Amino acid sequence: MSLLIDDECINCDVCEPECPNGAISQGEDIYIIDPELCTECVGHHDVPQCIEVCPVDCIDKDPAKVEDQDSLYQKYLKLTA
Repeated sequence: MSLLIDDECINCDVCEPECPNGAISQGEDIYIIDPELCTECVGHHDVPQCIEVCPVDCIDKDPAKVEDQDSLYQKYLKLTA
């Protein structure tokens, strides 16, 4: 499952540099997460780093992009190959 930044985002800039896959970028109004690059930090960290550093807790799992741990790990392997 990819992560999603909701409209509570305050554009504080702390999540973007924490993403090991470069999945977070500045969108039109708030930061966005590219679901093709988001592995929820599987393969890099035990917990998603963007969620850990977000001061307003505006990042959650995207219910429209459900992936299990194995799928996320396979995506990690593909991205780091």
